[in-house]
Amino acid sequence: EVDFTRYEVNSFVSNNPNDGAPVIRETNPIYYNLVGKVEYESRQGNLYTDFRRITPGAMHKANGGFLLLEAEELLRQFMSWDALKRVLRCRELFIENLGEQLGYIPVSSLRPEPIPIDMKVVVVGTPYLYYLLNIYDPEFQKIFKIKADFDTDMPRTQESEMQLAQFIAGFVEHEGKLNFTVTAVAEVIEWSSRLVENQNKLCTQFNKIAEILVEATAWAKVDGKRQVGLAHVRKALEEKTFRSNLLEDKIRESYSEGVIKIDTKGSVVGQINGLTVAQLVDHSFGSPVRITANVYMGQEGVVNIEREVNMTGPIHNKGLLILSSYLGRKYAQDFPLSMTARIAFEQTYGGVEGDSASSTELYCMLSALSGIPLKQSIAVTGSVDQFGNIQPIGGVNEKIEGFFSYCKVFGLTGEQGVMIPHQNEQHLMLSHEVLDAVRKGKFHIWSVKTIDEGIEILTDVKAGTPDAKGEYKPDTMHAKVKTCLEAWIERTFRHKKKMQDKVDPPKDKKKSKGKKKSNKFEETDQ
Repeated sequence: EVDFTRYEVNSFVSNNPNDGAPVIRETNPIYYNLVGKVEYESRQGNLYTDFRRITPGAMHKANGGFLLLEAEELLRQFMSWDALKRVLRCRELFIENLGEQLGYIPVSSLRPEPIPIDMKVVVVGTPYLYYLLNIYDPEFQKIFKIKADFDTDMPRTQESEMQLAQFIAGFVEHEGKLNFTVTAVAEVIEWSSRLVENQNKLCTQFNKIAEILVEATAWAKVDGKRQVGLAHVRKALEEKTFRSNLLEDKIRESYSEGVIKIDTKGSVVGQINGLTVAQLVDHSFGSPVRITANVYMGQEGVVNIEREVNMTGPIHNKGLLILSSYLGRKYAQDFPLSMTARIAFEQTYGGVEGDSASSTELYCMLSALSGIPLKQSIAVTGSVDQFGNIQPIGGVNEKIEGFFSYCKVFGLTGEQGVMIPHQNEQHLMLSHEVLDAVRKGKFHIWSVKTIDEGIEILTDVKAGTPDAKGEYKPDTMHAKVKTCLEAWIERTFRHKKKMQDKVDPPKDKKKSKGKKKSNKFEETDQ
């Protein structure tokens, strides 16, 4: 019988010329899936092969087109990264067994001729991997010369809102989910802005949006509805938060039981409510923290107790040094600044980082110096510069909602609220519960531009504006602070003179007077 197998055709790669350039995405970029291989057949314990068993790899299929790879998957596979670089560098693709690459005993096999390769390779990965490859692989920049960053947000316009609505409609059609009502789509769009904490932007991380669409559909089916409504989207968002907020619930429980002390009524000198944000892997939440300040005569300056025990980071320490600079510029132009102020975040047992509480610390210290009490019903967040200008911070929504939750436990009085930097107004994407309380006047949000504006909100006392001589009106906050510091420096000089006199008693008046006149005469002579 005649064997005609040698005359058969092995259709290696077939592309329809009318379909355009091939676009190949390889999700499992092992060595053989990229470069191809020669397969073997076992016959009675022996391995056989022929030209019909030469199979293509992803680079053969993408020849003349585009190859899409995921960087993390590519780097995890043995020899795949080196094989890809070699092909892109030499513009030729050899099909050879991996054993020959590793220097094992060569096996007699087919050796197809190298195929010229002309393709574009797109590797998708994180910025972290990109910078690592730049540092540790000298060939990376030579081979991959074009970098494209993908942003996680986009401007919120009427057009982009329509595009997001179209994405929702397309997802529903593709996945076979229930249709969304207009109000449900609007709620998803609002939540998209919440993800990026900006009223003027929308999130482009569509995988997160898709998760909510799937869960909202499930809740609609539980209710036996044919459409996904507003209530189902809100239910999905609430349940998503509930699955991740165990730590938040435990901390709130500590507040409600009185384990962690926070005052939300009355006024106290040298005490203020600050706001912190805890960032977990899949959830972030805000909570209030009591900040206190004690001031007294001395020369240590502003001291943070957490910093003394190495519980603060460099950014927080920088904010603390800015406070000293502000005090010197504001009050110590005519006399040296001599004081000691100790600031503490009460009942915090972890690290403290960030400068978002620097303005809060400054208000607390000014209250302690002036003796003017601060309203405990107002929590404060915001960074400050050396000139007293308030600067924006992160996590503004979590901070406001965290203080609101605490106030709600003990009852809203209509006086409680949060003071934020004015630049953070555009970042407000608050929960519906907080918005309803604000509309009804049960909770308030103030935005300020300067320390002076914040002083007047927290104390109902004028901050004070200096006249031509640099003096303030007597009943203002700055006047009281300056008076305190002046009194301390005078008492400090008197105390130093008194101690010096004890060590070196003054001589009799006649000799001292004569010596004094002689010194004056000598100085005039000179």
